[in-house]
Amino acid sequence: MLALGLGVPGASAAEEPRIDLKVLVVDNGDSPVEAIAEELKSTGIPYTTVDLDDADRPTIDEAFLSDTVDGASRARYQGVVLPNEAPFGAGSAEQAALESYEKTFGIPQVDAYTWAHPGVGLDYTSEGGWAGTLDGREASVTEAGQAGYFGYLDGPLRFEDNSGSVQESYGYVARPREGFTSYVDIAVPGGTGRGSLVGEYAHDDRRELVVTFAYNDDQQQFRVLARGIVEWLTQGVHLGQNRNYLSVHVDDVFAPDSRWDTERNCTPGDFDCVGGDGEGTTPIRMTADDAVYAAQWQESSDFTLDMVYNAGSGEEWKAENGGADALTGQLLADKDEYRWINHTYTHPFLGCVQDTSTVPWSCAKNPESAGGATQYMSRAEISAQIRDNNQWAAAHGLPVDSTELVTGEHSGLKTLPQQPDDNPNLAGALADNGVKWIASDNSREPDQRSVGAALTVPRHPMNVYYNVGTAAEMTDEYNWVYTSAADGGSGVCENNPTSTCLEDPLDPATGFESYIVPQEARIALGHAVNNDPRPHYVHQSNLAEGRLLYPVLDKVLADYRALFADNTPLENPRQSAIGTEFQRRADWQQAVADGDVTAYRVGDTVTVTAPSGTEIPVTAPEGTLKQLPLGTTEFGTPYAGERSAWTTPEASQTALTLRLPA
Repeated sequence: MLALGLGVPGASAAEEPRIDLKVLVVDNGDSPVEAIAEELKSTGIPYTTVDLDDADRPTIDEAFLSDTVDGASRARYQGVVLPNEAPFGAGSAEQAALESYEKTFGIPQVDAYTWAHPGVGLDYTSEGGWAGTLDGREASVTEAGQAGYFGYLDGPLRFEDNSGSVQESYGYVARPREGFTSYVDIAVPGGTGRGSLVGEYAHDDRRELVVTFAYNDDQQQFRVLARGIVEWLTQGVHLGQNRNYLSVHVDDVFAPDSRWDTERNCTPGDFDCVGGDGEGTTPIRMTADDAVYAAQWQESSDFTLDMVYNAGSGEEWKAENGGADALTGQLLADKDEYRWINHTYTHPFLGCVQDTSTVPWSCAKNPESAGGATQYMSRAEISAQIRDNNQWAAAHGLPVDSTELVTGEHSGLKTLPQQPDDNPNLAGALADNGVKWIASDNSREPDQRSVGAALTVPRHPMNVYYNVGTAAEMTDEYNWVYTSAADGGSGVCENNPTSTCLEDPLDPATGFESYIVPQEARIALGHAVNNDPRPHYVHQSNLAEGRLLYPVLDKVLADYRALFADNTPLENPRQSAIGTEFQRRADWQQAVADGDVTAYRVGDTVTVTAPSGTEIPVTAPEGTLKQLPLGTTEFGTPYAGERSAWTTPEASQTALTLRLPA
């Protein structure tokens, strides 16, 4: 009842205990506990970890769990995550102290992964249930789950099955006993009826969320259910917020892209394409018809693309092709349908001066007699590339945010191994043009960092290659990258610890549709449901000829919308908003790490203090009000059946105060 904000029966408001908005995580090193801890961290929920393998860990007793503040009882933790129902041992002093704490303060407990037995409110699997591998099987949210904290899900949930030779998720499917309410269930394999995989066991004045399948943080079934697990644990009142995101940047708009050579297995014109200078090859560039299709696809898909443009490259193309360019005309006619981002005027490499006399290239250096320093593109040259592209946009009415920039190949930023540091002239050129948000490659630099006064915005590369126009070309290059040397590939996948080789080369006629599309859609969807706002990036070539991007995005959007309810839409922020989100998260995480955040709940009132100027992420139920100096106002914006926001106290207030619905 306390967790529901109803208080102790018969108690006055003054006797309501204080419940701190922090979670206790008891960790035994297994992946389910670590997955939930990662979800807490990503959301922005403060938590304390007790490592069961640490000989010096604190003892779980009454003093550790609770105390008094200003004469009132205080629960130090609003929820408890355990590896199973009794990690300290049934009947042990620590287990007894924890159970007493949960009873006294109404604190929920998540059993991250356990087996089915009466001690957790379930029949044994031998009693009409089942135990085994869940890979590829379909589970559903029950009516009780949809009425509660899993109501953001609409459709069935299929367990991942990425390899026929690997067991990916083992589980126990069992019938509920008295006191158990199933939230996620599955048809009993080889039997009748349905059995629980996630459910609540209410007993002895305590409540446990019982999970009976194994998982890790990367698996889609956990990523989809993680929100519900955390909201149940916190009863929908917690610090932090969680959204699902998908933004897609289309680089090189107006410019042509080089084409993969299926005979040489390289891209003509690249430094490492021996014997291929690009002469006589047809580059890949969108047509006016491709632009018409892009606008129509956006409208029918209810999704906006970010066009990352190189105006100077388009002008060069026009000059080389009779002075006319129907593509530019069509994109300008539809300019208000898209978001636009500066990609520099002609897409040069903005880092060190490249010495291409060797493969791979290296950074050119001054003679030893002149100090031997690395040669870099100048500040004036970089600044001109940014400025000229902005000026072209202004002259043609493109709605550009000049604080955003994506450099060609993310150049100017450090590029390992050849260029271990940023171009020292880059930060000044960004400042010259008011750039606050510069894109980086997430595969190289996954964290936001500063470049002078600007901040990076990491982007996910998609494996829909920039240098292919047809499905056959895409499959050919994919085979070259992901096939062993013995099977005719490059063998790179054999020597790269972050890669794996295909068991067999893909069929050039069907491989793109049958393998690459579902693979890339799965990866992108995994990012989208991971509270990860990083944009994905592709290239204009992927909207041309075979229009290879659309099947991938169609599957991502279709799979997402089939799974999630309408109250949980995909957020599609632009680059500056993504950068701001990462900046807020970093500031918040630092404030929490420094111990500068105090947050607690007393009955229906939530109070949060943080360093001045720090924006506070909060999630609360519908109907929550924010206290103003005079009166109240509706708190936050709706998402996934709750309300959440980054917020601060008003100017005359020292703390953020929220009034929860009774």
